[in-house]
Amino acid sequence: MVWEFSTMPNWTFLTNHALALSYMARHPRITARGIGDAIGITERATRRIIADLEEAGYIIKKREGRRNLYRINADLPLRHPTHGETAVGDLLQVLGWKRRGYRSKAGRDSST
Repeated sequence: MVWEFSTMPNWTFLTNHALALSYMARHPRITARGIGDAIGITERATRRIIADLEEAGYIIKKREGRRNLYRINADLPLRHPTHGETAVGDLLQVLGWKRRGYRSKAGRDSST
């Protein structure tokens, strides 16, 4: 089911940070405006989220011409203490992300 923003429920299971990260994982060359439009937040809020995710190491942002390429650090744990044993990549896979890239030394797939 595709939600229209006007009919979306008052709450969701995922934060805007999780939604943005999930969208970047599936669309690594998306613009901040595209992310915001897709998840229903402003471009400014999206840029703050991108900065948070980059500062915490969850994404690596690389400039490609006029756009950015986002790589996900899939091996980092979720931030909440009750889920610290779960890698962010595991959550992203549940949300439809397909891991791509090389195999790390730990034997886990790395992101795009």
